[in-house]
Amino acid sequence: MKKTLILILFFVAVLIAFFTDCSHSGKETASQKNDTIPLTKHWESAIPNQRVPQGLVSLRAKDCGACHNEIYKEWKQSIHAVAFQDLQFQAEWKKDNVSVCLNCHTPLQNQQEFIVTGFLNGNYETPVQIPNPYFDKLLQQESITCASCHVRDGNVIGTIGTKNTPHKTVKDADFLSEKLCISCHNVVDQLNPVLVCTFETGDEWMNNWAAEEGKNCITCHMAEKERAIVHQGQIRKSHYHGFPGSGIPKFYNTKVEGLNGLEIFTDMPENVYASGDRLFYTLKVKNSFAGHKVPTGDPERFFLIIFTISDQDGNVLKKETHRIGEQWQWYPEAKQLSENNLKPLEERVYDFTYDIPDVEGLNLMVEIEKHRMTKENAMYHGILEDYPLSISVFSRKYEIKIKIKQ
Repeated sequence: MKKTLILILFFVAVLIAFFTDCSHSGKETASQKNDTIPLTKHWESAIPNQRVPQGLVSLRAKDCGACHNEIYKEWKQSIHAVAFQDLQFQAEWKKDNVSVCLNCHTPLQNQQEFIVTGFLNGNYETPVQIPNPYFDKLLQQESITCASCHVRDGNVIGTIGTKNTPHKTVKDADFLSEKLCISCHNVVDQLNPVLVCTFETGDEWMNNWAAEEGKNCITCHMAEKERAIVHQGQIRKSHYHGFPGSGIPKFYNTKVEGLNGLEIFTDMPENVYASGDRLFYTLKVKNSFAGHKVPTGDPERFFLIIFTISDQDGNVLKKETHRIGEQWQWYPEAKQLSENNLKPLEERVYDFTYDIPDVEGLNLMVEIEKHRMTKENAMYHGILEDYPLSISVFSRKYEIKIKIKQ
C-alpha cells in the first residue's frame, strides 16, 4: 500500500510538471509573439523566393552564361559576384550575427537558408525565422547574381523586351533603373551599438548635378557597350555588366575595374633650386566625374594624399599626409566623429612647401591612395594578411636638382 501511494504521488508530480511546463511554454510563445516587431523597411526583407521562369533550367548565373556568355564573363569579374564571399562582410556578419545584411549581399530569398518574418523586441540579432524550403546553396555562392535583378514572378525582366526568346521575357526599364541600385546603395540604420549601415550614395546623387542632368548609377557603372547579347547573336548596344566601382579587388591575384571620380591638377615645381630656396608644390583634386561624394558607400573608405621629400640615398626628410573620408569611433558605441568627403564638383587644394637644404639633390614623391579600411580594422577582423586594402590612383616622382652655394 505504501509503495502504491508513492507511485501515485510520483505520477501526479509528473503530470503537474508536464502541464506546468506546457502552460509556461505557451506563455513564452505568446510573449515572443507579442514582442515580435514585423518587417517594415524595404531592406529588412529579401526578394521573395522566385520560381524558375519557363525556358530556363535554374536561377543560377552559370546557366544564364550558357547563352549570355559575354555578359556572364563581365559579371564574373565584378564585385557583385563576390559580395557574399567578401572577407570583410563575412567577418562582420559572423561577429554581429545580423541576418538583414544578407539582403544586400545575397538578395534573393532562394539564396538564404532561413526566411525572416520579424525581430524579437526589434533586435536585429534575434530574428524570428523559419527554414527556407527553396534554399539553393550554389545560388548563394553567386552573391548578387543575374536573377537578383532580372527575375521576378516567373519572368525574365529586360529593358528591350525582345520577342521570340527561349524564356519568358517582359520589358520593364523603370524596374531596372537606378531605383533598383539604390535599394541597396542607400541604406542607413544603426543595427546595434557597434554596427552601423550608412550607405547614402542614393541621397548624394539625388541632390547634385548628375540627377539634374539625367545621369544616374547606370550611366557610369553600367556604361553602354556594343556587343552580342547572346552567343553568336546580333551586335547591338546594351549595358556593361562589370559594375566598376572603387577598383580595389576583394582578393589578391584578381583584378577589378574601377572608377576614380577625381580630376587631378598639379603645379610642376621648378627643376633646379639653390640651397636656402623654398620649394612650393600645389596639388588640386576635384570631384569632377562622380555623381555622388568621393569616397562614398562604406564609411571606412578613405583617400590619402601623401607628399614625401627624400634625399638621393632614400632618407625621408619630410612627409605630409592628408586624409579625405570619414572618421568613426566604433567602440563602445559607433558614431561619426568627422567627415570631409568631396562633394560632387567640390575641389580641394593642398600646398606643400619645403626649405631646400645644402645637399646635392632631392626627390619629391606625390601620391594619392584609395583605401578600403585601416590596417587596425582589418587586424581586428582577422583579415589583414588576406584582404587587399588599397590601390594607388596617382603617383608622380620629381627629381629636384640643387645648386650648391660656393
